[in-house]
Amino acid sequence: MIRIGITHGDINGTGYEIILKAFESEELLSLCTPVIYGSPKAAIFHRKTLESQTNFIVRNSINEVRDQNVNMINCFGEEELKIEFGSKSEANQAIAKRSLDQALADLRAGNIDALVVLPCTIEGCHSQFGYISQQYNNATALPLLVSDNLCVASATNFIPVAGIPRKITTQLLTDRLASLRSTLQRDFSIESPRIAVLSLNPVDSSGVFAGSEEADVIQPLVQQLFDKGSLCFGPYTSDRIFGQREFEHFDAILAMYSDQASTSFHTLTQGEGHRFLSGLPHVITSPIHDAQLEIAGKDSASPQSFLNALYSAIDCVRRRRQFDSARSNPLQKQFYDRRDDSDKLRLDQVSNDDEPEVSLV
Repeated sequence: MIRIGITHGDINGTGYEIILKAFESEELLSLCTPVIYGSPKAAIFHRKTLESQTNFIVRNSINEVRDQNVNMINCFGEEELKIEFGSKSEANQAIAKRSLDQALADLRAGNIDALVVLPCTIEGCHSQFGYISQQYNNATALPLLVSDNLCVASATNFIPVAGIPRKITTQLLTDRLASLRSTLQRDFSIESPRIAVLSLNPVDSSGVFAGSEEADVIQPLVQQLFDKGSLCFGPYTSDRIFGQREFEHFDAILAMYSDQASTSFHTLTQGEGHRFLSGLPHVITSPIHDAQLEIAGKDSASPQSFLNALYSAIDCVRRRRQFDSARSNPLQKQFYDRRDDSDKLRLDQVSNDDEPEVSLV
């Protein structure tokens, strides 16, 4: 059974609420073994407040985790954690980090198969993915915004707008597109992904871009990659891709800056997408929202984005295993591809008494 680690996020927010709601039904336990990294006392406080009937089993270590249970690793012992719904607290950022650190340790040790990171404040969400990338010594890990029919990445993240043009270089875009393409192939089972690249600048009425980044960097690189066999297209303006729903013709979109990606994504998905941190050796996802301090303790938080992040983690673990297994024997993979694509090469089945015979059809 696939083991999915889950951190509890900001304990003053809705993290425990959406966990408790998600696991009200035991159906999820047929898909994965959840391992929550948190505080049993904090969880009980939330459960009593929400009058939830969801049960969990407290474990002292990962070795005690069992399938068909909602397992909780006690990261805080008998420590009392102060919970004030809706209150923004630096102390709670440290509490969330302790949960994340223990989960990451088990993930990197192979004790769990994937990790779903519950959110902190908006600032905490941004810093959590940055912190995770640092733990893997991977500054190029690429956060994705994902829904059923939309996948968006950003070439630059959380830098001043004035500094974005200097960051848009051929090397940066090459690295981002390579990471995005690899993720789509391995984690989403898209063999030849179609990627749309957005422009940095708007266009005037004659179709001319207002800046030089498109002509100097973006367009030549897109053409170069296309000539080498990568299905990259662009540059497109964001209003064309999102406003005219042309994103439906692509497997992923590479935006130039974070607001260009997130504003349209949130508008189109209405909060039901999730985040995926690509470019790492392990699968890590997160709900699309922050800690939702404004509705904490009111029993009004939806678990849908968390569930989508959980389902995505499960699916990506399976796809990675299939992808890696199919490529562990290159000759076998080549034979499979040729048979699947054209059926020109077929190995006839023979009995044990006959000599193997290869037939060209």
